[in-house]
Amino acid sequence: MNASIRHRRTAALILALAAALTALPAQARQAARPAVAEPVAYGARDDVLALAAELAERHGLDPVWAADTLAQARHLPSVVKLIQPPPAGTAKNWAAYRARFVEPRRIRAGVEFWRAHARWLEEAEARWGVPPAVVVGIVGVETIYGRHMGGFRVLDTLTTLALDWPKDARRDRSALFRDELGAYLQLCRRDGLDPLALRGSYAGASGMPQFLPSSILEHATDFDGDGRADLHAGAADVIGSVAKYLAAYGWQRGLPTHHAVAEPVEVSDRATLLAPDIVPSFSAAQFAERGAVLDDAGRRHEGLLALVELQNGAAAPSYVAGTANFYAITRYNWSSYYAMAVIELGEAVQAVVEATR
Repeated sequence: MNASIRHRRTAALILALAAALTALPAQARQAARPAVAEPVAYGARDDVLALAAELAERHGLDPVWAADTLAQARHLPSVVKLIQPPPAGTAKNWAAYRARFVEPRRIRAGVEFWRAHARWLEEAEARWGVPPAVVVGIVGVETIYGRHMGGFRVLDTLTTLALDWPKDARRDRSALFRDELGAYLQLCRRDGLDPLALRGSYAGASGMPQFLPSSILEHATDFDGDGRADLHAGAADVIGSVAKYLAAYGWQRGLPTHHAVAEPVEVSDRATLLAPDIVPSFSAAQFAERGAVLDDAGRRHEGLLALVELQNGAAAPSYVAGTANFYAITRYNWSSYYAMAVIELGEAVQAVVEATR
């Protein structure tokens, strides 16, 4: 498996895990902070030295530098707690989730971001086909346009999750974080970064778009041509990198993200359409055969669709028919709730921008 494919799969799996935690994107829960107690450095533990040697060989790094760097990483018990899934049976609520992200503060900040960087949003759409509203929605959901980018040292979070993955977790994802830790060390050496300085989320994502290290290596772009891809303060580079990322994961120019749909009445038909989850798997005709009633645009849709269910706690679920572009947004975070929040925040910002031109 080549490095590009491995990085994409690693990033997608980690983001899927983050989405499963509370149906909230990992990047959106930046209020959490490391524990007050002083974190303990890993030092020259045998497993630290073994991991450093493995990553140095795999990524072409100086083994002494890699070992010295990992020895300075600190174990963060708070990260171990945050990465664990919510208790079984925790109810999802789209209405409550939406209210967290499609709200006045983010909309105002999004309008400011759009107006300040309209040129780059338009150029990104021309190059990669991703509309400004989608890019603006992602950056707004992730970090409120750079206002909340995370307070954990990336080296600490990745090392903690690589070496001390929760033993009682349902699945062991430590190998994925070892890959991301290796990508992080490679990134620091390539760009001359201090590995102890960069901060981000509890899952190791950083910058305004909350990219994992492998995604930075593969998708970060110097969109403004100043000689470096700055994902922390360079809005042009952030916009270009997000658009490039979505294009790499299958974004199709001019395709809507979803269509309105009335779910099937028959439980068996609904179960059949829901079985593939958010992966587009059925034609419009197959939707109709199963009793799902699409709007006019949906009935004319030529590609595959997914019946997306958004639970509303004790109330009836909401449904949309997701297209390949809806699925592309979920490559950023494996969650239909996340994708809809991105879409609706972007639409809300666009409505204000267009109404006040």
